[in-house]
Parts: sequence; structure tokens; C-alpha cells
Amino acid sequence: MDFSGKQTITAPVDKVWAYLMDVNKVAACAPGFQSLEELGTEHWKAVLGVKAGPVNAKFTLDVTRPEMQEPELMVVKARGKAPGSAVELSGRMNLVVVDAEHTEMDWSAEVAVSGTIASIGARLLNGTAEKLTNQFFACLKSKLQTADTAEGTD
Repeated sequence: MDFSGKQTITAPVDKVWAYLMDVNKVAACAPGFQSLEELGTEHWKAVLGVKAGPVNAKFTLDVTRPEMQEPELMVVKARGKAPGSAVELSGRMNLVVVDAEHTEMDWSAEVAVSGTIASIGARLLNGTAEKLTNQFFACLKSKLQTADTAEGTD
């Protein structure tokens, strides 16, 4: 499954980049997020719970950020398993300065699922993915547009 879109965020590009670099803040916006463990530089183990129709799955994901070009490009890759299911995904975010207070994010994601969760059908999976994506961006925008995230990301 391929997904893509554009989001305009009311925040300067350096603030958006700093937020995206803080994996704990980004993970907190992921629907179903349960835990995150740092395994190394740009390498994490994340646990997410996903409900798609009648199927509930708890995925343990191996997450990396193999490519970054500050402040405009970030690539995230993840692969993981849940009992009876597996997922592999690749996401790409390009940030573009609109003006001093607005940043446009062009994003795309490729997601491959297999096992029980894949058996529920593409239409239901697409609807679930769209709902989760909308929830993620609503959270991201609310955090960036209201919180002062310009401070360091340690």
C-alpha cells in the first residue's frame, strides 16, 4: 500500500525539524504507541497497538532513520511482527519553507502487511491507515502550533 500527502504546519521549518528529530515526541503522536527503547544511534524498538476492523495487533517494530538532510529530508524505515502478522514500512518526509511561520511537509509511505492483519482486506486497511495518519498529523500540528519546541532536543 502506498500513501502520500501534504500538510501545512504553522511553525518555522527549524522548529518542525527539531520536533521531528526528537523521536520520543514523534512517537507520542503515533496512534497506539505503547513504548520506545533506544537500541543505538538512529535505531529504536517501538511497540504499537493497532486495531483494524476485528483484528487487534500489538507490533514490535525495529525502527531506523537511515537518511537525513537537515532541515528538509528524513527517511524512516520499520519492520516488525505481531502474533500472526508482519509489517514493513518506509516513510519519507520533505520539508519546504512556505514563509517564516509556515512549513509544508510532503510525505509518502510504503507499507506492506502480511498475515492475519492483511487478511481483513485492502479497503479496510486503507481506511484504518488513513484514520491513523490523520490522527498522527492532528497531534503533530497541535504540538508544534501550541508548544515551544524550538528549544534543544538533547
